Amino acid sequence: MTAEGGRAQGSGGGSGGDAGATVLVVEDEESIADVLAIALRYHRFQVMTAGTVREALTLAERTRPDAALLDVMLPDGDGRALGRELRVRRPDLALVFVTARDAPAEIVGALGYGDDYITKPFNIDEVVARVTAVLRRTRSGDVLPQRPPLRYGDLELDETTYSVHREGRTVELTPTEYALLRFLVRNGGRVVPKEQLLRHVWQYEHTPADSTVVETYISYLRRKLAVLGPPVITTRRGVGYGLA
Repeated sequence: MTAEGGRAQGSGGGSGGDAGATVLVVEDEESIADVLAIALRYHRFQVMTAGTVREALTLAERTRPDAALLDVMLPDGDGRALGRELRVRRPDLALVFVTARDAPAEIVGALGYGDDYITKPFNIDEVVARVTAVLRRTRSGDVLPQRPPLRYGDLELDETTYSVHREGRTVELTPTEYALLRFLVRNGGRVVPKEQLLRHVWQYEHTPADSTVVETYISYLRRKLAVLGPPVITTRRGVGYGLA
């Protein structure tokens, strides 16, 4: 596997990254890890690299990264299990998985534990853009002032604590699930096209024609919200999604 495109300059001088954010790159192929680290540092990220699950857990405990870019297949374990463990330790950690497997089931499995996925071979500039977009979602609470809750039906979203309640009971959501629900709530009963969700929630400048990310996260939201009440997310086939 080889990374495609992108720049390979040293650290400093780049633009577009979330300056000051620390990214943990977990990749057992040293050449790939080096390319990722150089590109991220060029865009002003602080970068740590690890080649195994054990090394990644040690680094994460010592430095508390803001984001983790995880290979799914590691020599001493599964990157998805590593992501799950890292998220337990730090719930607001941004997780982006890198996988050579592009079957829908593999992609859905990766999204079940993280905020985004990238398939190999990848474009370096796309990796930087994806990491930046996920960090915007997970770190936006650092700069938002106190805001009144968003309400729609029996849903209440607190934009200060990034928590969700339904009928007064807490709904545990990942940062991306929260961002998706918030965008639907802000649009009220309007049907939001899938392409618009990809642009505003995932901040994809160029919509992937074969992306299943929206459908996957809609199913996660439905499952979590259904525990506390009747179905609330509607589907307009061939168009998009809205709230009942």
